Order: sequence, then C-alpha cells, then structure tokens
Amino acid sequence: MKQFEYVKKEDLFPKNYTLEDLDFAKTKILKYIAFKKRTENEIRLKFSKVIEEELLNDAIEELKENGYIDDNNYIKRAVNEFMALKNLSIKEIKYKLMSKGLSKNLIDDYISNNLDTLIDYEIQSAKNIAIKKSNLEKEDIKNYLVKKGYRTESIENAMEECQMWGSIWHRERMQNAKRIYTRNKQIQN
Repeated sequence: MKQFEYVKKEDLFPKNYTLEDLDFAKTKILKYIAFKKRTENEIRLKFSKVIEEELLNDAIEELKENGYIDDNNYIKRAVNEFMALKNLSIKEIKYKLMSKGLSKNLIDDYISNNLDTLIDYEIQSAKNIAIKKSNLEKEDIKNYLVKKGYRTESIENAMEECQMWGSIWHRERMQNAKRIYTRNKQIQN
C-alpha cells in the first residue's frame, strides 16, 4: 500500500500570493472583459498598476487556457465587425488592430489566411466611398482612396465598376426621360 505524505499548501503553490489573490485578480479581469472583449495587451495596460506583475501574468495565463482571453478570436471578431459597419482598407484594418496592442505576426497571419475575403471587402469599401464622393473628380476620389491605404488594384476595380454602374444608371435615366417626353407629347396631341 502506498503511503501519502502531507504536502503543505505553500509547497504546491510557491508564489508570492495566495489562491484567493489569484481568484480576486481573475474576477476583476473577467468583469473587465465581460463588458467588451479585450486583447491581452489591453488587459495588461488596465491592470498593470493595480495587480502585481507575477499575479497578473498567472491570472492572464489561466484565463487564456480557459478561453476567456484569445487574441486570435479577438482579431476575427474585430475584423467581422469592421466589415459589417465600416468602409476600411486592409491597411486601415491592420492599423486599427495594431493600436489594440495585438502582435503584428498574428495580424499578418490572419490577413494572409483571409486575403481573398479581405480584398473583396476592400473593393466593396472603395466602391462605397467612390459612390459617396461621386460629386468629386475621379482623380480626387482616387487620391483620397490612396491616402486611406487602399491598394491600387482595389481602387481600379472599384472605379471601373462605379463607372460601369454610373453609365448604366445614366442610360436608364435618359431612357426614362425619353419615355416621359414621348408620353407627354402624346397626351398633348
């Protein structure tokens, strides 16, 4: 029969803090991320002055293991939100994610794995902007898109589609005007 030795709590948990401290730190962090998903960097910035570094590192690691903190998931959700609500270039998306303290490698991996979808989104965004700014000259619209970080290919595709769409719209307007003119002329006769 195997004998069990008595092991002290301090031997199992040789840290400069107690389990209660760890639970308290995790609870504070969970309350912070329950309101809105946060990156690991945002959490570190928020709690670096309030929670001791070793305790904060351990709390974050445990929450990462349990899936509460996941920068890859954050990137995916943030990009989906950008795509649903805003008109951005891929470069603007990258800068927004980097401003949250996310790793450049994580962002680049996400972009390369989803490049086709992001390019389609960028072209659609460029079209939306071109339509909104249709009162400007074509070159001014292109310059604006370049300043916003749109790729040249995306700008060209968007402008081509807008021009094609604009000529169809113009042709339909002219046909409608002719019909109205013809109908009015018939009524007068």
